[in-house]
Amino acid sequence: MNNRYDEMFKRLDGEKRGAFIPFVVVGDPSLDVSLEIIETLIAAGADALELGVPFSDPVADGPVIQAATVRALENGATPSGCFDVIRKVRGAHPDIPIGILTYCNPVISTGFDAYFKHIADTGIDSVLTADMPVAEAAAYVAAARAKAVCPVFIAPPNADEATTRKIAELTDGYTYVVTRKGVTGTDDDVQTGFSTVIDDLKKAGAPRPVVGFGISKPAHVAASITAGAAGAISGSAVVKIVEANMNNKTAMKAALTAFVKEMREATKRTV
Repeated sequence: MNNRYDEMFKRLDGEKRGAFIPFVVVGDPSLDVSLEIIETLIAAGADALELGVPFSDPVADGPVIQAATVRALENGATPSGCFDVIRKVRGAHPDIPIGILTYCNPVISTGFDAYFKHIADTGIDSVLTADMPVAEAAAYVAAARAKAVCPVFIAPPNADEATTRKIAELTDGYTYVVTRKGVTGTDDDVQTGFSTVIDDLKKAGAPRPVVGFGISKPAHVAASITAGAAGAISGSAVVKIVEANMNNKTAMKAALTAFVKEMREATKRTV
């Protein structure tokens, strides 16, 4: 299945760099402002987007993203409102890969076929359902692929060979490699043990590995690329900028722009 991620990685290979993918929660601090935030990230050079759809029990998210989810929900964000924002982004930017992070409850309650039809109609390329176990994901993956939506799974640092093979089999678009156990957050020093996971995924034929969890500095991005990743995702660090500038939209956009440009610069390959 050819997709926007394949086209992005092909382009970035030619540019000799990896992808920088920022994450924000749609609806934080409001739906209108989050649209402006997303547009700012794209204008600053984001290669793809990872967007959180607010959910009441975000078990994989650390305190920064949980707080953003609470703000979004308190300010009236709904799934339909979030998808309206994403639909506007897709209309303005037909080529950028857009992925969402969600949880099993809204997917299962909607029904796989109906859910992925809606995802495809909205213009979303991939769905990472954080608490979807690979051992029980066959019907979920089949429904996603039937609508040309990429199911993305997380490869943990302690994955055994059988789990790695299963992740490679079920994942499309890119593979989400986490730097450590636990929930999302910002780290001072990124762990490097995930290079073994990246090597194992490549041997298993998985889609290109992208590193997340704790990516908050250019040095973390550079370390990820050096370890063999095709890109890096930064969430909590981006959301912190939104939170710190809630009452000054101009300052928020300036800080987001500077952060994306700095992180994107660190994706350049030196070998």
